[in-house]
Order: sequence, then C-alpha cells, then structure tokens
Amino acid sequence: MPSIMHANRLHLLLPFALPAAADASTALHNIQSPALDKLVARATLVERVVGEDFQRTLPHERWVARQFGTVASGAGAADEAPLAPYMLRADGGEPGTSTWACVQPVHVRIAHDHLVLIDPASLALTDVEAATLLEVARPLIEELGVRIEAPQPSRWYLASDAFGTLAGASPLRASGRNIEIWLPHEAHTGQRSRAWMKLQNEVQMAWFEHPVNEAREARGLPAVNSIWFHAQGAAQPVSSPFSRVLSDAAATRGLALTAGVEIGAPPASFAALASNGLGANGASSATGGNGANDVKGTTATTLVELDPFSAPYIEQDWGRWNEAFAALETDWFAPALAALQSGQISELGLTLCGDTGSVTLAITRGDLRKFWRRRVLASLFIE
Repeated sequence: MPSIMHANRLHLLLPFALPAAADASTALHNIQSPALDKLVARATLVERVVGEDFQRTLPHERWVARQFGTVASGAGAADEAPLAPYMLRADGGEPGTSTWACVQPVHVRIAHDHLVLIDPASLALTDVEAATLLEVARPLIEELGVRIEAPQPSRWYLASDAFGTLAGASPLRASGRNIEIWLPHEAHTGQRSRAWMKLQNEVQMAWFEHPVNEAREARGLPAVNSIWFHAQGAAQPVSSPFSRVLSDAAATRGLALTAGVEIGAPPASFAALASNGLGANGASSATGGNGANDVKGTTATTLVELDPFSAPYIEQDWGRWNEAFAALETDWFAPALAALQSGQISELGLTLCGDTGSVTLAITRGDLRKFWRRRVLASLFIE
C-alpha cells in the first residue's frame, strides 16, 4: 500500500454513528465489527459529552466548533455552534463582520395535533426549484431590510439586526419531531421573534399553491412550504488542529477554509485516502481566510468526516443504518487498524456522535498492546 507518512494521524468524525442505548440492540443487530471492537477496547477515552434532550445544536456541530475555536473549549455541553458564516464561506460567499443565520427551504408536515419538520435532504429539491422559490422569497426578505446571500440555491444566508440574538435549532435536531419547541426564539428571553415570524409567514403564503409546489405534489413529492432558521453567528479568526480536512459538510469545510488548511471531499475508503496521499481527492490549498493553521512541526493530522448515518438515523431506518455501519467496518475501521498496527499511521482518533452526545477516542500503536483494556462498544452508548 502506498505510504501516507505525512498524514500520520487520522481522525474520523462520524455524525449519528452512536445510537441511543434504547435503539442500540436494533441498530447493531447482527453487526460483526471485530476491528472497531478492538479499537474501542484499547483506546484512550479523550472526551465523553452526554448532552441534553433539548439542546438545539447537534454534537458533531458543537465538536467542530470547539476544535476550530469558535466556542470556548471548556464548553463541552454548551448549546453553541455559530456556524452560519463559515457555511456561507464554504458555499462561495464572504461573511465579513456581519452576523449571519442559515435559512433553508423545508417541508413541515401536518400530523394529528402538531407540525413535524421532515429532513431537508429528503425533499429532493433541485437547484432549479430552489432558485425559483428564492426569486419569489427574495423581495419579501429584502423588503424587511434583511440582507440575503444565496451562493447555493438551497441554503440561504440572512443578516439583520432585527433577528438580534435569535436562536434556532439545527434542522436534523428538529426533524421528525413536533416543531413547537424548536422554533426560533430570543436566546435570552425565550420569546418568539416578531420579525422572523412575519418573514416566515409571508414566505409561506407566497409559496402556497406556487407552480413549483404544484408540480412537486403531482410527482408525489412534498411541497416546500416553510423556511428554517439556524446556526446564527459572526465569523471570527479560527485555528485548526488539522493539516487537512476532508468533508462534505459546509460548516466543517468553511471552518477549514477560514483556518487556511487544505480541504477536499471525503474519500470512499481508507484505501483511497492512502493511495492518494496529501493533496489528493480534490483537496485544495486554502490561502485566504481570517485565521492561520496552527499545526506545528512535521506531524500532520487529517480529519475525515464521514456521514452515511444521518438520513437512516433520523428516519429510524435501522436496517439501512446497520448496512452503513457494516460498510464502515470493511472500508475504514479494519484497514485503519491494520495501518495502525503496521505503523503507517501513528494515531487514530474517533469521534462518534449521536443526536445529543458524543464520545472521542484516541488509539496509538502502543495502545493496541494494552490487552488489559476491555472497553466494549456498548459502554459508549448515550442514555
């Protein structure tokens, strides 16, 4: 196998890879994971964040925010992930000094006695549809004195003093749930923002019976009938503990761009990472941004964010979740363990996240010889 000597530390960030204890037996039914089991058994526990049931951000969002220094490192359970300005940068915009929120077109389903947000990814919204709906919504937004940037059709970015300290929930935090407690509110008072409610209502009315939605419903697709507000914050200088970041997530990519480190798409497997080495997989050197890479010396750490779990986790499709877990065992955990044993990588980090908490582990080649360590995967599950 070709050498990746310079990338001698690898960290895998795995959103929604950690089922709640109540779901674990179903999620992991018939799973065979000897490589992951050995890694977990011998690893050093770096951090365990339990989280809370009604936190508005997701554990992997809070983790990347802390890693790059956008929130205090000691705030492990704090409900903060001001990621919108970095998402804007990843999508091709420039946040400057303004405070931005990410706004996404969504579908809110009417249940028996409440409203439920569905996963935005399940909308199958095309760029043409999103751009058409944006053309309708843009004048309504700008009429209220709100600045809007939309370099990516299905993710919009709004800046306005009228939103103040408004706190929204990550779409995947609220998806599948009664939206009442997840709607935007003033962080310090808990009150709903009249400015946001007015904007949301006007957009909803403008989209009602719009030709785009009529055509979608004729094809059996859900109508785009609302907008969702989240991730509000202002950009600030950041630093990176990673020399390269391979991720499809806008927030993670934007943080890396701001820190001035290489970014790229996540490879399909550990073998693909190893064969391409530094600078491959479409990675590009980020020379701009407001921060500086703080990696020192010759030791380099590559962060790979892999996300095959989000959709099946949110949909409670544990069969599909199980298949994704088995694929990771084959494509990543087993070859990463072999690379650790051979010295091809010097350290492997794992951050396994659920929808409220996360666990971070670190494993070195020397740790693999610590046979007395007996941690089991089940011990990581969040209650």
